[in-house]
Amino acid sequence: MQCYTELTPPTAVTHSLSLPFLSAQSNNLVVAKLSLLQIFTTKLVSAEVDNAQNPQLQTTTPDQPYDVRINDDDGLEASFLGADSALVRSDRSHYTKLVLVAEFPLAGTVTGLARVKYPSSLSGGDALLIAFKDAKLSMVEWDPAKHSIQTSSIHYYEQEDNHGAPWAMPLSHYVNFLTMDPGSRCAALKFGARNLAIIQFKTVEEDVDMQDWDEELDGPRPSKEPSTTLANGTSNNQETPFSTSFVLRLPNLDPSLIRPVHIAFLHEYRDPTFGILSATSSPSAVLGSKDQLSYTVFTLDLEQKASTTILSVNGLPQDLFRVHALPTPVGGALLVGANELIHIDQSGKTHGVGVNSFSKQATSYSLIDQSELEIMLEDCQIEIISAETGELLMVLNDGRLALINFRIDGRTVSGLSVRLVGQEFGGNLVPARATTLSKLGRASLFVGSEDGDSLVLGWTRKQGQASKRKQRLDPSLDLDMDDEDFEDMEDDDDLYGEVSAPVRPTTSDVNGTAGRPGELVFRIHDFLISIAPIRDFALGTTSSSKDEGRSYQAGVTSELSLVCVVGKGEAGSLAILNRAIQPNVIGRFEFPEARGFWTIAAQKPVPKSLQGDRGATSLGAGYDNTTHQDKFMIVAKVDLDGYETSDVYVLTGAGFEALTGTEFDPAAGFTIEAGTMGQHRRIIQVLKTAVHCYDGDFGLSQIVPMLDEDTGAEPRVEYASIVDPYILLVRDDGSVFIAKMDHNLELEELEKDNSLLASKKWVTACLYEDKSGIFSNGTKNGQEAKAGDNIVMFLLSKYGALHVYSLSNLETPIYVAEGLSYLPPLLSTDFAARRGTSKENVKEISVADLGDKTSSSPYLVIRNSDDDVIIYEPFRTNSKPTAELSLSQSLHFQKLPTSAVARNIETEAEDEMEEKRTYSMRRCDNIAGYKTIFVPGNSPRFVLKSAKTLPKTMELQGEGVRGMSTFHTEGCERGLVYADSRGIARVCQIPNGQTTYADIGMSLRKLPLNADAHSVSFHPPSGAFVVGCHVPEPFELPKDDDYHKEWHSEKDVGLKPTTTRGSIRLINPKTWTVVDTVEMEPYETAMCVETLHLEISESTNERKHLIVVGTAISRGEDLPIKGRVLVYDVVTVIPEPGRPETDKKLKLIAKEDIPRGAVTALSEIGTQGLMLVAQGQKCMVRGLKEDGSLLPVAFMDMSCYVTAVRELRETGLCLMADAVKGVWFTGYTEEPYRMILFGKSSTKLEVLTVEFLPDANELLIVACDSDGGIHIFQFDPEHPKSLQGHLLLHRTTFSTGAHIPTRSILLPRTLPATSDYLTWHQANDTDTNTNTDEETSSSAVRNPSIILFASPTGVLATLSPLSEPQYRRLSFLCGQLLSSLPQHAGLNPKDYRAPLSTGAVGMFPPGVDASMGRSIVDGAVLSRWNELGSGRKAEIAGRVGFAGAEEVREVLREVLGTNGLGYL
Repeated sequence: MQCYTELTPPTAVTHSLSLPFLSAQSNNLVVAKLSLLQIFTTKLVSAEVDNAQNPQLQTTTPDQPYDVRINDDDGLEASFLGADSALVRSDRSHYTKLVLVAEFPLAGTVTGLARVKYPSSLSGGDALLIAFKDAKLSMVEWDPAKHSIQTSSIHYYEQEDNHGAPWAMPLSHYVNFLTMDPGSRCAALKFGARNLAIIQFKTVEEDVDMQDWDEELDGPRPSKEPSTTLANGTSNNQETPFSTSFVLRLPNLDPSLIRPVHIAFLHEYRDPTFGILSATSSPSAVLGSKDQLSYTVFTLDLEQKASTTILSVNGLPQDLFRVHALPTPVGGALLVGANELIHIDQSGKTHGVGVNSFSKQATSYSLIDQSELEIMLEDCQIEIISAETGELLMVLNDGRLALINFRIDGRTVSGLSVRLVGQEFGGNLVPARATTLSKLGRASLFVGSEDGDSLVLGWTRKQGQASKRKQRLDPSLDLDMDDEDFEDMEDDDDLYGEVSAPVRPTTSDVNGTAGRPGELVFRIHDFLISIAPIRDFALGTTSSSKDEGRSYQAGVTSELSLVCVVGKGEAGSLAILNRAIQPNVIGRFEFPEARGFWTIAAQKPVPKSLQGDRGATSLGAGYDNTTHQDKFMIVAKVDLDGYETSDVYVLTGAGFEALTGTEFDPAAGFTIEAGTMGQHRRIIQVLKTAVHCYDGDFGLSQIVPMLDEDTGAEPRVEYASIVDPYILLVRDDGSVFIAKMDHNLELEELEKDNSLLASKKWVTACLYEDKSGIFSNGTKNGQEAKAGDNIVMFLLSKYGALHVYSLSNLETPIYVAEGLSYLPPLLSTDFAARRGTSKENVKEISVADLGDKTSSSPYLVIRNSDDDVIIYEPFRTNSKPTAELSLSQSLHFQKLPTSAVARNIETEAEDEMEEKRTYSMRRCDNIAGYKTIFVPGNSPRFVLKSAKTLPKTMELQGEGVRGMSTFHTEGCERGLVYADSRGIARVCQIPNGQTTYADIGMSLRKLPLNADAHSVSFHPPSGAFVVGCHVPEPFELPKDDDYHKEWHSEKDVGLKPTTTRGSIRLINPKTWTVVDTVEMEPYETAMCVETLHLEISESTNERKHLIVVGTAISRGEDLPIKGRVLVYDVVTVIPEPGRPETDKKLKLIAKEDIPRGAVTALSEIGTQGLMLVAQGQKCMVRGLKEDGSLLPVAFMDMSCYVTAVRELRETGLCLMADAVKGVWFTGYTEEPYRMILFGKSSTKLEVLTVEFLPDANELLIVACDSDGGIHIFQFDPEHPKSLQGHLLLHRTTFSTGAHIPTRSILLPRTLPATSDYLTWHQANDTDTNTNTDEETSSSAVRNPSIILFASPTGVLATLSPLSEPQYRRLSFLCGQLLSSLPQHAGLNPKDYRAPLSTGAVGMFPPGVDASMGRSIVDGAVLSRWNELGSGRKAEIAGRVGFAGAEEVREVLREVLGTNGLGYL
């Protein structure tokens, strides 16, 4: 069988919600990406700092949508204060940034989010109600003790008796949505055709004592029932956040509620009240009719389960599709239609506005005419900007911004209007359709999208000229303040208590009227990167831009890159993906003796003759360290004879030179650690036997030998850690040496006699400067913390206990966790393992800040003997600022999920010493803007984290790394220097401009195309990529038509329908720019673009890689579809002046018109260089003739629409996928030319893509349907039920949930030589290959295959074959993990992956059932293996049948992650 593994998480944002989730005072954003739930908090960053850090943030659109002097209308600041003052003033604002707190993969598809005000929650914040596909609900809340979400309740409405009529469709075929009462009294889930589930919640009013009870009027006060405690300590009336839920049939509320359109709870009602938009007839039954919808408001009596109709409005336009509830002072509901907006207040009074010319034709309803806007409201999203002034923001389906303004007279609404936001005010910042809007703060908004990156938009109010002058002349104000300044001061007021805040100028003060203060100016504050939807992908080489750079990049560049076309509309982009970090090499040197690097930014000592009142700052740049650029580098060496030395080098722009003439002693020994202390005035070199201190010019100032005065022993240093002003050494006898640098710049050892620190044996240790205060007990009142008091020491004892000391007191540890070596999911002081539980061999620990310039936080990083990395996140349980609990009670460490497994490289060690040598992890404060940890060794990795991701381990491309250090000079800013196992040293930088790493766990470079791209192909001879795009154009009626006189009246329609026009773009990967574009004919669209190896000469049989494009010409629904096959070659031409990359062009060499049907799929076929063309309802084999025509030689009649064709290379075996009629397995012969049908699947299968999957001696067929099911078929004519092979055998079906594969490709699989898969098949073939061709069989084993899938949600996944022992043990392991690990939101992963039992697949099996109860192994469950503790791992491994956890690790290394795609 096979294993399905997701390589990247979903990135398409479908739902979002802003609420205080982590605590009552927090401001959190919950984002749902179908099966991934992310919780963010917000952070304000100065705009000036952020622009310097992220210059690409404001260049999302090609042109700048606003001027830097946008707030200076009359130029007063520029004239009085200088030209630069406006720019300074514009940067006084703050940007709202998102910081990820936690994320949770869910075994379900999220269809809705709602906020539940739950005062008795564990965190004090609100709870979250999550709706899932097929009528499931889960209520979760934040658990501060576990730093995770906890499921409070689960609601399930999939019972058969709720489905209604027997002929009702399955639940998945209906639009189910969730809505919440603003008072959190109840929630409503509409599911099925007309079912409404009401979930009641307990409110504060129900729980408080009846203080207003009058015994004289109301009788005796009822007594509360005492809660009786049962024998097991639980209560018989357990408190739950919800009451009994029930299901209503909508026709029972009102007989006219037959076809509900949308529902929403309304604001400011005493009882839960909702408005529902509904129709009495189906949309198809009212074609040609107008105004058939009705809007009805009901109030619910939850106790009686009854309802009352408050108002009803009939005769509403037919195209309304959403109800948007509005808070006071506007109130009521806003009904959104395709052509109009209608507001209905609490009394039933309506106001509407038509926004395009079709509104008059679509409805007879009374509307204000704003048809000059000519905007379409389908799929628009609306969010409230200011409830007080009645201002709403609307994001249209093309990304444009519009404002909805309500005119309010007293307490009533007198009208509404719509206006587009101009481009100069940021109206086109959103490039694609939005799916969700959530207001984050007073002036920021989250815009989630499925078609592109999700954005955080902020806005400021552009003030008028009169108001600015008035503020400047106002003597009561010292400074001119805009709205943002007042907001900042009010935020400070919230932080620091009740102080006199400045009076905000009112609306009448600003404009002199009761109107609004002015235009809103929008800016992009932050973004969540997305690779959704993945339209197509191709593998190709991405060469360097410089020829000389290719030799530098040798060894650190992958063989191939995965190039995807992602996004829709203007958000269309190219995404270049690689599995590892590929650095840009600036310098490359042969340095075989190097074993370690330490770059140093030291301050030169001030000569005594110059010391005086002037100080060091006036003596030049060499005597201060404000630039912090590295000046020197210490290198630890081992020569060919095994002699260990150290040398010092001076750094140049992109390299280094030997430094001589100093007191540095190269023969002193091997350097363990080096750094600076004493505010960069002392250089510290830690050797195995001593510590050397130098001044800034490497003048020796102190030597501290490693000598035990009591015993006379000389222990050797193994680990060292330097944090100014302390140094920590761990020696081979298990002792530690701690010293502090005093004000005389000399090291003094700290006393540790008669303490645990001196008596215990230590394995490894590190120092950490606690800037966040998470490891402190809090400063005492009235005492200021001294410098160095926040430095904490972490030690790992010989028996695996973690001890934490504050260096201000070495007598007793401040925190002791005995169970670190057991690697539990939650590490705390009270963790106790059972006797005999196996431990992990922990090799090294390090505590460091991980993150970027926006946000960073400390993490505990553990490295075991297998070089695997385990990451723990520390957190405190007491949320209040006053330390109620001690550090040992409140500090916990949570293990973060990581499925990365270090690669084991079998290398020949130079000697035994080199084999035993270990290289310590390196903390890096700034590499390409990241605070990171580098893990050297055979599997070099960075532990990277951005503000919007969890920490992830990213491999460094190339060989194993011996030594590494940061490298920051003028020629290489924020780079690194390292030496690999082949003795090559490189000075390089990590690309960070358009490249991200931790967002999807792979190296991602995203380049905008600003066009809707749908296909991509790589041309190997030229090294170029060809992208198929299409651009929308207005549809024009034929001008020469004399038969349709009525068409002449439609030529002046303002809002014309659009059609697409295709184009082919040639992209040179040297600069990733478009070097040639071929425009197609009007109404012609490129359906598929492929690179095929075709025969171009009938006489010489010469073959060549050519670009083949299949197109469709659609001139209207009443005319037949036509198609064309276009064949291009990439030729070399003279480049344009100054653009050497434009040396390639597309040349048309052949074309063929297809009179009936579009060309939807292409493939190579056979051994003679022919192509298989899916044209209309035929699949035809064509050959390229020298006259430029395509000669058909064979064909196969198909059913409806061919979505994909595949051929097993040069075998003639073909697969054809039909969009409605399933999979066809055919064969092609060349003598004579003909196609033969071998077998079919069920004719009720909607197949999107299909692939062959060779598995040793078996050939499997993998088909993906439109419901997200992956079906495994097999051709077996000997099976009795297959009708001699005419019906394909159905082996199994696996559900991918919402991540429906739409693109696939068969790729070679990279496996280690010791792979279980290869070993088992080779042994099997040796036993069974008596009568078969051994060469064919062994080649199938030597060349294993893997299928790569892409989905519209941004998920890349693989399907890899397993050997029989692997499948049995991994499937058993999945079952054990499901019962051992907690499942978020109470979902069932096994049911999530089960095939659909409803719809066409449930009624009509895909083929002859031959599954025998087997299924595909779920890699998402296997990836959670590392969440278990070491004891639980050993127990489950033995139960499943593995020799131990080590063997499980080796098998998971084959099937998880990108290890099977080693060439990426």
